[in-house]
Amino acid sequence: MVFDPSKMDVIDRRRIEAMVLGPMLRAFQAEFGVEKTNEIANTVITKLAREQGAEFAKGIGANGLDDYAANKEAWRRHGALEIDVIESDAERYSFDVTRCKYAEMYTELGYSDLGAIFSCTRDFEFVAGFNPNVNLERTQTIMQGASHCDFRYSMKKPGTT
Repeated sequence: MVFDPSKMDVIDRRRIEAMVLGPMLRAFQAEFGVEKTNEIANTVITKLAREQGAEFAKGIGANGLDDYAANKEAWRRHGALEIDVIESDAERYSFDVTRCKYAEMYTELGYSDLGAIFSCTRDFEFVAGFNPNVNLERTQTIMQGASHCDFRYSMKKPGTT
């Protein structure tokens, strides 16, 4: 049997990652500075997210926005994210996250300042890897102190970037 991390609940994967990367990033921050360390970590993690988005599309055999919305259970399992869906169809997928156990977990682990790097910044690159014609707009996150996260996915109009 081969270990496949994609079969794990995402919050469990993020906890394991934070327990390894958190102390490492703290050491690098002390040695090389917070800004440079966070910049490098952000670059590496967003590159991985783009690759994981492409693998996700390949794994479900589709990359439409409605396919994306229908296959996000691993991120929400066990109440990891409580969401209010505003709209969901082939052209738009909009929801607000009203509770984020990821943010709670990073705070519990002492990495609330790294939570956005570990999780939130992945969102844009993951969906770009999944389908480059899907656009994500988000103006706020619980991780950064807002009351909710506002996810607004839409299909790009032909001829736009």
